[in-house]
Amino acid sequence: MGHVIETYGFTKDPKLGDYIIVMEYASKGDLHKHLQKNFTNIAWIKQKPLILWQISEGLETIHKKRFVHRDFHSGNVLFDDIFRRNRSKNCQWKIGDLGLSQAINSKSPNNEIYGVVPYIAPEIFKGSKFTKEADIYSFGMIMWEFTTGCKPFNNVKHDHILIYKILDGKRPKITEDTPECYANLMKNCWDPDPKKRPSIKEIRLTFGGWAFRNKNKVEFNQAEVKRKELIKSKKIGPEFAEKRHPEAIYTSRPLSALISKCSSINSSSTISSGNRQDSNYISVNTEFTDTISLSSQNLSSTSQNCLNSLDSKYISAELELDIDTRSLSSQNLNSTIQNYSTTSSSNYISAELEFDIDTKSLSTQNLSSIGQNFSTSSKRRRNEVFLNIETHGNSGKRIKTSSNYP
Repeated sequence: MGHVIETYGFTKDPKLGDYIIVMEYASKGDLHKHLQKNFTNIAWIKQKPLILWQISEGLETIHKKRFVHRDFHSGNVLFDDIFRRNRSKNCQWKIGDLGLSQAINSKSPNNEIYGVVPYIAPEIFKGSKFTKEADIYSFGMIMWEFTTGCKPFNNVKHDHILIYKILDGKRPKITEDTPECYANLMKNCWDPDPKKRPSIKEIRLTFGGWAFRNKNKVEFNQAEVKRKELIKSKKIGPEFAEKRHPEAIYTSRPLSALISKCSSINSSSTISSGNRQDSNYISVNTEFTDTISLSSQNLSSTSQNCLNSLDSKYISAELELDIDTRSLSSQNLNSTIQNYSTTSSSNYISAELEFDIDTKSLSTQNLSSIGQNFSTSSKRRRNEVFLNIETHGNSGKRIKTSSNYP
């Protein structure tokens, strides 16, 4: 099969009794290792488009057979560099590790979801079946990897918080040298709406045009000049990237527990509050833990005060109140938030605060003030406050309010 690792058969481990897939050997390892080792030499002109054309042809082969890969990431794209019978060297990129592949729309036998969090399409986290479109999302993340030599979300913990942020629209930052035509295709691939993603045939034809017919040649030439400048100034490349987080996990694993934990955050009640003309404003989320000292009416009032005070330039702002405590007064808490908000760098995409608050010592008015102090003093595109409320003699109930504007 074109650009897909061949499967020769199956065998069984005599000691463990596990079944083993016998596959074609790829002598040069996987794509990620290749990018890390050779990033400086992989140019925008011809090289990146050619490799991605081969990978897209491999995925198209799988999709034509009415299968989906389900675990598509750079560790499963392999480099085959061997001499053929005619003694000519044939270098090919091939898609491997088809152990999780299944027919389109089929369900996993045990309903478990396996994979690598940054490469999994957001709809899968919401309970949808794996589809061709989910593979396309993964392809978009591989495209991004070509621009940096690093895996997506390399610098953060791969937990339910990352899943929550992906569902909220978080994607890797696009590099300065990325050609506009390439960036547009990549963003289409990771569109949150699966129906808006291109087919693998469209992707293959696009890369074919770039690799073989010099389409968008000027853009790619300019991108290569910029790429060399960024490498020289040590702004891109795996050796200059932020250190990998120890809990950034890039091996496939069962994810149902993480997804369930994320779902518990999203399953709280939602309150919509109409339309707003500011197109820069997308959503505001406020989350509280109910307590003896806060009635549902007070919670609603507190939430609304937080929402009303938020800067309309936010793309997303979240307040999660998770509260405990006996040692921090409302005055001290307000002061802490104000200091943090005014001194933190405005370049942050996400700011998070976590506090433990004794509900016996804080009135609803104080909680409202807390939200206002943080939200009115901060200019960031995304802000998050985490306040942990642990009730006294009450199990507590999580209530979430959100306001969405087009």
